[in-house]
Amino acid sequence: MTATPTKTPVSRPAPPAPKAAGSSRKRRGSKQALAVWLFLVPAAALGLYFKFIPMFEGVRLSLFKVQPFLGDVFVGFENYAKVLGDQRFMEALGHTIFLGVTQTLGALLVGFVLALLLEGQARSLWFLRTAIFLPVVTALAVVGEIWRILYFPTADGPLNSILGWLGLGPLQFLNGTDTALWSIAVVGIWSGAPYNMVIILAGLTGVDRSLYESAGVDGATVWQRLRYITLPALRPSLVIVLTLAAIRSLRSFTEVYVLTGGGPAGSTEVWMTRMYSLGFQRNDIGVASAAAVLLLVVTLLLTVGTQYLAKRKADR
Repeated sequence: MTATPTKTPVSRPAPPAPKAAGSSRKRRGSKQALAVWLFLVPAAALGLYFKFIPMFEGVRLSLFKVQPFLGDVFVGFENYAKVLGDQRFMEALGHTIFLGVTQTLGALLVGFVLALLLEGQARSLWFLRTAIFLPVVTALAVVGEIWRILYFPTADGPLNSILGWLGLGPLQFLNGTDTALWSIAVVGIWSGAPYNMVIILAGLTGVDRSLYESAGVDGATVWQRLRYITLPALRPSLVIVLTLAAIRSLRSFTEVYVLTGGGPAGSTEVWMTRMYSLGFQRNDIGVASAAAVLLLVVTLLLTVGTQYLAKRKADR
């Protein structure tokens, strides 16, 4: 008679204690956070050296009368008083606000219309979107030269030829004190609208299509669907567009400098061109730095104010 072997119970490993698992997750999270910061270090170092240090240096210089090789003299807020008391700066501020309002609203309206016309998945629409987006990826100096050719003031200029077919013109687009600023605004709208179109197109993809079908069943018109469905859904995208367009308009320089250089008779001089002429032509670095600091403050206030109003509107 053989004895049947008895099975010894297999001991299973005990599950880890909750405290040990929590500490393991914490260590893993710390390592991931450390890796993220290590990847950010090169970009942060470059940003600090090439952006933030010059920015703080500009703020410092705005408080001094800069005299190369002779030593800077501390003047406090005298440079700011010069900027705010300068008639040409005030005129430049008016031109900057004019360009900011016209370019922002014009580029928003044109970009919105383009986005509505080019919304869809057809391959031909992708080609048209790419073609329309080209002004955004073209250097502003090149855009300025293109429009200098289009604005050629003689009767055989490209735009004046079209006006001639209509029995109008020729116009002195960039040479007239009444038309030069409007001509620059058109260039800003032309180059900014495609950028707005892309942002609005991205916002349109998030609109619930079933709402349009329900509105169609209820007999809503196109304008009612646009007002009560499309525009509320696009509010976040429109806030981004308005903020970026306003900042871009305040910093208008290249197109103004290439097209008119601030002329004729200062009729197109904006804040940036006035600041450039003071800093790099008259070598008045302190006053130019004060103007740059004021522009930075206005830009920050505009950005924060736009975000605050948008958030307040969304909370209602």
